[in-house]
Amino acid sequence: MECRIQVDPRPEECTVYLAGHLKADQVPELCRVCATVNSTVRIDLTDLLSADAVGIDALRRLGHGGAEFVGVAHYLRRLLA
Repeated sequence: MECRIQVDPRPEECTVYLAGHLKADQVPELCRVCATVNSTVRIDLTDLLSADAVGIDALRRLGHGGAEFVGVAHYLRRLLA
């Protein structure tokens, strides 16, 4: 299963849900979705099973850019720091 990217836009914040395996192929879409948000971006990683090096790097950059992560697995938390 590849990564499913689902967006729940709300006026005060936008939640982006990731489910499956985030790979380099999905990173441009994830970045595009997050770049179009005009409010706070929350990225829900509850259902993210894995991410390759490109995916981890993209998440790290989004986090440094102000995105808030929720539902982060312990193994992923260390990689995103």
